[in-house]
Amino acid sequence: MDLYEYQGKELFRRVGIPVSDGRLAVSTSGGELSAANVVIASGTYATPHRPGAQTLPQDLAQVDVAGYRNPSMLPPGQVLVVGSGQSGCQIAEELLEASRDVTIACGRAPWVYRRISGHDVVWWAVEDGFLDVPVDALPSEEARLFANLQASGHDGGHDLTTRTLLDRGATLAGHFLGAEDGRVMFADDLGDSIAWGDARHVEFMGFVERLVRERGLEYESPRPPPPFDADGPTSLPLDRFGVVLFAGGFRPSYGEWVDVPDAFDALGFPLHRDGQSVAAPGLFFLGTHFLRKRKSSLLVGVGEDATIVADAITMR
Repeated sequence: MDLYEYQGKELFRRVGIPVSDGRLAVSTSGGELSAANVVIASGTYATPHRPGAQTLPQDLAQVDVAGYRNPSMLPPGQVLVVGSGQSGCQIAEELLEASRDVTIACGRAPWVYRRISGHDVVWWAVEDGFLDVPVDALPSEEARLFANLQASGHDGGHDLTTRTLLDRGATLAGHFLGAEDGRVMFADDLGDSIAWGDARHVEFMGFVERLVRERGLEYESPRPPPPFDADGPTSLPLDRFGVVLFAGGFRPSYGEWVDVPDAFDALGFPLHRDGQSVAAPGLFFLGTHFLRKRKSSLLVGVGEDATIVADAITMR
């Protein structure tokens, strides 16, 4: 069956893919299909990661980052943002602009200046090879779950880090550990998390400086980050918070709806070679976080993977 023959019918609601006679059976809201090749390009953001959520009282509002729209949708009271990656910082900034009291439970998140020596950070990331880092160059498999760079495109783009949010009035704390005896508990690791992010900044600047040397670019080294006071709270009264906003990232959920044994690793990522499943001939993946490279789930990079997958399908 050709893909175009199915256009205009009901959208896929749930997909199961058992292997049958060398073809793949796909269950949809419009009925059953059979195909020699199936490409799963459902995106990176699947199941929200909500550490410690089970310890919170049921009457305390909880919002996942995907469900957030604007400050006015949140109930009164202080806001606890769990997670200090790109989305957590952007939402925290918007809440501060709306005069909300914000506490951020910080994890390990990289940061970089939005503009470096006259160029936007995205230009540097594309040109200096940062986005081309392959998955096998990561220090561990868990590194695929690291947060994206802290940055903002709001108002034309500007620096946005835990330091800038602290300067704007946010309270910073360590990892969220949950609620206990009427208090919100935080790990005593704020300083370690900030130091980890500073180290990732140094790594990124290594890519920048290598490109400067290779191309002979005019370059003005950015200022070093200011010292950081890591004296954050290890607990706060639970009743001061009106809502907890979880921005701790997402986890893959392919295994919940793709019925192919041994198709995914312990973290839920596809086991594949250049996007082609090692468990089922004809099953392909695109847009997965770190499928092949750091840019695999980004618009600037998914086309490279798509070409490889299309070639593999043609060969089949």
